Amino acid sequence: MIGYIKGEIGFKSPTYIYLETHGVGYHINISLYTYEGLENIDRVKMFTHLHVKEDEQTLYGFLTEEERAIFKLLISVSGIGPNTARVVLSSMTPGEVKQAIVNDNVAAINKVKGIGPKTAKLIILNLKDKILKEGIEKTDTPGLMNNTMRDEALSALIALGFQKAMIEKRIEEIIKTNPEISQVEELIKLVLRQMR
Repeated sequence: MIGYIKGEIGFKSPTYIYLETHGVGYHINISLYTYEGLENIDRVKMFTHLHVKEDEQTLYGFLTEEERAIFKLLISVSGIGPNTARVVLSSMTPGEVKQAIVNDNVAAINKVKGIGPKTAKLIILNLKDKILKEGIEKTDTPGLMNNTMRDEALSALIALGFQKAMIEKRIEEIIKTNPEISQVEELIKLVLRQMR
Protein backbone atom coordinates (compact mmCIF):
# COMPACT_ATOMS: atom_id res chain seq x y z
CA MET A 1 0.00 0.00 0.00
CA ILE A 2 1.23 3.48 -0.87
CA GLY A 3 0.87 5.66 2.25
CA TYR A 4 1.71 8.96 0.62
CA ILE A 5 3.51 10.46 -2.37
CA LYS A 6 5.59 13.62 -2.10
CA GLY A 7 6.42 15.50 -5.25
CA GLU A 8 5.74 18.29 -7.70
CA ILE A 9 2.31 18.93 -9.18
CA GLY A 10 2.66 18.67 -12.96
CA PHE A 11 -1.02 19.18 -13.71
CA LYS A 12 -3.94 20.22 -11.57
CA SER A 13 -7.72 20.05 -12.12
CA PRO A 14 -10.73 19.96 -9.74
CA THR A 15 -10.96 16.16 -10.07
CA TYR A 16 -7.38 14.93 -10.44
CA ILE A 17 -3.73 15.90 -10.45
CA TYR A 18 -0.51 14.54 -11.91
CA LEU A 19 2.03 14.30 -9.12
CA GLU A 20 5.60 13.80 -10.31
CA THR A 21 8.19 12.14 -8.10
CA HIS A 22 11.53 10.67 -9.28
CA GLY A 23 10.51 11.00 -12.93
CA VAL A 24 7.17 9.18 -12.51
CA GLY A 25 3.88 11.08 -12.89
CA TYR A 26 1.07 9.60 -10.78
CA HIS A 27 -2.53 10.21 -11.83
CA ILE A 28 -4.28 10.91 -8.52
CA ASN A 29 -8.02 11.47 -8.19
CA ILE A 30 -8.92 14.19 -5.69
CA SER A 31 -11.94 15.86 -4.10
CA LEU A 32 -12.83 19.55 -4.40
CA TYR A 33 -11.83 19.87 -0.73
CA THR A 34 -8.26 18.81 -1.57
CA TYR A 35 -8.26 20.84 -4.81
CA GLU A 36 -9.07 24.04 -2.88
CA GLY A 37 -6.18 23.29 -0.53
CA LEU A 38 -3.78 22.97 -3.48
CA GLU A 39 -4.23 26.55 -4.64
CA ASN A 40 -0.84 28.28 -5.03
CA ILE A 41 1.00 25.04 -4.14
CA ASP A 42 3.52 23.42 -6.51
CA ARG A 43 4.98 20.74 -4.24
CA VAL A 44 2.86 18.59 -1.97
CA LYS A 45 2.75 15.53 0.25
CA MET A 46 -0.39 13.67 -0.83
CA PHE A 47 -1.86 10.95 1.38
CA THR A 48 -3.14 8.18 -0.87
CA HIS A 49 -5.52 5.27 -1.11
CA LEU A 50 -5.12 2.65 -3.84
CA HIS A 51 -8.45 1.21 -4.94
CA VAL A 52 -8.07 -2.12 -6.73
CA LYS A 53 -10.74 -3.70 -8.95
CA GLU A 54 -10.42 -6.66 -11.31
CA ASP A 55 -9.77 -4.48 -14.35
CA GLU A 56 -8.20 -1.34 -12.89
CA GLN A 57 -6.21 0.26 -10.10
CA THR A 58 -7.14 3.81 -9.13
CA LEU A 59 -5.18 6.13 -6.87
CA TYR A 60 -7.05 8.62 -4.69
CA GLY A 61 -5.22 11.48 -2.99
CA PHE A 62 -5.93 13.59 0.08
CA LEU A 63 -4.30 16.70 1.47
CA THR A 64 -4.94 15.57 5.06
CA GLU A 65 -4.91 12.28 6.93
CA GLU A 66 -8.36 13.20 8.28
CA GLU A 67 -9.87 13.34 4.80
CA ARG A 68 -8.35 9.97 3.89
CA ALA A 69 -9.72 8.45 7.10
CA ILE A 70 -13.24 9.69 6.31
CA PHE A 71 -12.90 8.43 2.72
CA LYS A 72 -11.97 4.95 4.00
CA LEU A 73 -14.89 4.95 6.42
CA LEU A 74 -17.32 5.96 3.67
CA ILE A 75 -16.20 3.25 1.25
CA SER A 76 -16.58 0.68 4.04
CA VAL A 77 -20.35 1.27 3.86
CA SER A 78 -22.19 -1.12 1.56
CA GLY A 79 -23.15 0.62 -1.70
CA ILE A 80 -20.68 3.51 -1.29
CA GLY A 81 -17.89 3.33 -3.85
CA PRO A 82 -14.82 5.55 -4.05
CA ASN A 83 -16.39 7.95 -6.53
CA THR A 84 -19.43 8.49 -4.31
CA ALA A 85 -17.14 8.99 -1.30
CA ARG A 86 -15.21 11.56 -3.34
CA VAL A 87 -18.44 13.39 -4.20
CA VAL A 88 -19.32 13.50 -0.48
CA LEU A 89 -15.90 15.03 0.30
CA SER A 90 -16.34 17.49 -2.58
CA SER A 91 -19.66 18.65 -1.11
CA MET A 92 -18.71 18.69 2.59
CA THR A 93 -15.49 19.08 4.54
CA PRO A 94 -14.27 16.07 6.56
CA GLY A 95 -15.36 17.89 9.72
CA GLU A 96 -18.83 18.51 8.31
CA VAL A 97 -19.17 14.84 7.35
CA LYS A 98 -18.23 13.75 10.87
CA GLN A 99 -20.60 16.19 12.55
CA ALA A 100 -23.48 15.29 10.21
CA ILE A 101 -23.00 11.60 11.06
CA VAL A 102 -22.75 11.98 14.85
CA ASN A 103 -25.75 14.35 14.90
CA ASP A 104 -27.93 12.03 12.75
CA ASN A 105 -28.21 14.84 10.21
CA VAL A 106 -29.73 12.88 7.32
CA ALA A 107 -30.70 16.11 5.52
CA ALA A 108 -27.09 17.34 5.28
CA ILE A 109 -25.82 14.05 3.82
CA ASN A 110 -28.89 13.72 1.60
CA LYS A 111 -27.97 17.04 -0.08
CA VAL A 112 -24.94 15.36 -1.66
CA LYS A 113 -25.57 14.45 -5.29
CA GLY A 114 -26.29 10.73 -5.64
CA ILE A 115 -27.03 10.16 -1.93
CA GLY A 116 -30.67 9.39 -1.17
CA PRO A 117 -32.30 9.34 2.29
CA LYS A 118 -31.85 5.57 2.65
CA THR A 119 -28.13 5.75 1.82
CA ALA A 120 -27.69 8.74 4.16
CA LYS A 121 -29.30 6.77 6.98
CA LEU A 122 -27.12 3.76 6.16
CA ILE A 123 -23.96 5.91 6.36
CA ILE A 124 -25.02 7.24 9.77
CA LEU A 125 -25.97 3.77 11.05
CA ASN A 126 -22.65 2.24 9.97
CA LEU A 127 -20.26 5.03 10.92
CA LYS A 128 -21.68 6.90 13.91
CA ASP A 129 -20.15 4.63 16.59
CA LYS A 130 -16.79 4.52 14.80
CA ILE A 131 -16.60 8.32 14.62
CA LEU A 132 -17.77 8.78 18.21
CA LYS A 133 -14.95 6.46 19.31
CA GLU A 134 -12.52 8.96 17.75
CA GLY A 135 -13.75 11.54 20.25
CA ILE A 136 -16.11 13.58 18.08
CA GLU A 137 -18.72 15.02 20.39
CA LYS A 138 -22.39 15.08 19.54
CA THR A 139 -23.83 18.59 19.55
CA ASP A 140 -27.33 19.45 20.73
CA THR A 141 -27.93 21.84 17.88
CA PRO A 142 -29.14 20.21 14.65
CA GLY A 143 -26.52 20.41 11.92
CA LEU A 144 -23.23 22.08 12.53
CA MET A 145 -24.23 25.42 14.01
CA ASN A 146 -23.57 26.33 17.61
CA ASN A 147 -24.25 29.34 19.81
CA THR A 148 -20.72 30.70 19.45
CA MET A 149 -21.06 30.79 15.66
CA ARG A 150 -24.44 32.49 15.92
CA ASP A 151 -23.03 35.10 18.31
CA GLU A 152 -19.98 35.78 16.12
CA ALA A 153 -22.13 36.22 13.02
CA LEU A 154 -24.56 38.47 14.90
CA SER A 155 -21.76 40.68 16.29
CA ALA A 156 -20.14 41.04 12.88
CA LEU A 157 -23.42 41.99 11.17
CA ILE A 158 -24.34 44.50 13.88
CA ALA A 159 -20.88 46.03 13.43
CA LEU A 160 -21.74 46.40 9.72
CA GLY A 161 -24.74 48.50 10.73
CA PHE A 162 -27.66 46.06 10.61
CA GLN A 163 -30.47 46.01 13.19
CA LYS A 164 -30.09 43.26 15.81
CA ALA A 165 -33.71 42.05 15.81
CA MET A 166 -33.88 41.73 12.03
CA ILE A 167 -30.48 40.00 11.80
CA GLU A 168 -31.31 37.48 14.54
CA LYS A 169 -34.41 36.40 12.63
CA ARG A 170 -32.47 36.02 9.35
CA ILE A 171 -29.71 34.00 11.06
CA GLU A 172 -32.25 31.56 12.54
CA GLU A 173 -34.00 31.13 9.18
CA ILE A 174 -30.71 30.43 7.37
CA ILE A 175 -29.59 27.92 10.02
CA LYS A 176 -32.87 26.02 9.69
CA THR A 177 -32.69 25.85 5.89
CA ASN A 178 -28.90 25.26 5.71
CA PRO A 179 -28.03 22.88 8.59
CA GLU A 180 -24.71 21.96 6.99
CA ILE A 181 -23.14 25.40 7.49
CA SER A 182 -19.93 25.14 9.51
CA GLN A 183 -18.18 28.50 9.02
CA VAL A 184 -19.10 31.91 10.43
CA GLU A 185 -18.03 33.53 7.14
CA GLU A 186 -20.40 31.29 5.18
CA LEU A 187 -23.32 32.22 7.46
CA ILE A 188 -22.56 35.94 7.18
CA LYS A 189 -22.40 35.74 3.36
CA LEU A 190 -25.80 34.03 3.21
CA VAL A 191 -27.32 36.67 5.49
CA LEU A 192 -25.84 39.50 3.39
CA ARG A 193 -27.24 37.96 0.19
CA GLN A 194 -30.71 38.00 1.72
CA MET A 195 -30.32 41.62 2.80
CA ARG A 196 -29.93 42.89 -0.78
